[in-house]
Parts: sequence; C-alpha cells; structure tokens
Amino acid sequence: MSFRTEELNYMLMDILKEIGNIGSGNAATSLSKMVNKRIDMSVPEVKVLDFKDAVQSIGEEEEPVTGIYMDIFGDIKGSILFILSMDSTDKIIDALFDGKIDKVDISEKMYKSALSELGNIICSSYITAISAFTSLKIKISIPSISFDMAGAILSVPLIKLGAISDKALFIKTDFIEGQRYIQGDFILVPDVNSFENILKALGVNSK
Repeated sequence: MSFRTEELNYMLMDILKEIGNIGSGNAATSLSKMVNKRIDMSVPEVKVLDFKDAVQSIGEEEEPVTGIYMDIFGDIKGSILFILSMDSTDKIIDALFDGKIDKVDISEKMYKSALSELGNIICSSYITAISAFTSLKIKISIPSISFDMAGAILSVPLIKLGAISDKALFIKTDFIEGQRYIQGDFILVPDVNSFENILKALGVNSK
C-alpha cells in the first residue's frame, strides 16, 4: 500500500469515526432488539492500523477470546472479525438468555449459534454504515466462530490474505446493558486494492 497510517488526514479520520459511530449505533439498536432490553454504547474508538499492531489493540496475544469471522466480497474483498473477551462473552450470553444460565459452557451448540448470530448482526451493522458512506456494494459470508488466543484468531485473515493485506480498520465499542459492560472489537481487513477502493470512495487519493 502506498501510504502510511500516520499520513491519513483529519478529514478522513473524522469520516471513519462517523462510520464507527453510525455502525456502533446500528449495532446497539440491533442488539437491543435481540435481547429485548435497552442497550447504550460508549463513543467508539476508531483507528486505521498496520495489521501487525492489531493484536496490541485488543489486548495480550495469549489472551483467550471469542472470534467471529466472516469473508467480505462484492466491490471490496477481505475479512472481518468481531472479537469479544471471554468476560464479555459470558456477559452477552447472560443477557441473551435473560440471566437464566447458571454456568455457561461456550462449547455448547446453542451458545455458539447465539454468538454467531450476534456477530453476524453487529458486523452487518458496520458493513451497512461503510456501504452508506462509500456507495460500495459489500456482502458478507456466513459467520464462523472460534474460541482461541487473540494472536491465533487474528492469524486467520493473515493466512487467508497473506501478503496482499497490511492494513486494518479497527473499531472498539462498549455496549452497556444495565450493569453489564460488553466490549466488542470490530476489525475490517480488506485486501490492498480494496483498501484503496475504500479510500478513493471517501475522496482520498493514496497514490
């Protein structure tokens, strides 16, 4: 890619932050309907990162996390990840099942299914916001879910995209339901040409 992340101008970062705000707002609304409770959200933290720095943004490389992974295709290609800490995973399952679960075993099919649907809804909210700002047509695949260390989860896009991707759009948001604070990290990893297509659609020439 022919630009450095520190070269992104304030106007572009304002646009990306607005995408983060709208995507997080849509995600909070969808999540609220899913759990039938009010969901508030914190102001999202939005960054464009060199992909190698993504692990540091979500925590320690060896920290166990839940990762919900999807491919993106259409006008841009790449991968998206929604990542929850294990603490946030337990809290969201507790909210989804209305506090009726004594002990969560995330290997059980019903919890995996609920988390996959959650990831699908939240990632769709962000993708819809990106599409609205860029007028790019973007579709997502059926989600895959895994429970592993953060470093291992983040290696999936690298394995799939290899050397053809080195940047990531990172959005961190806290979703708040009553006393529960659920932190979710959304990471978009487009291939090189797709990232340039996004910037071009936002009026930025990276050449």
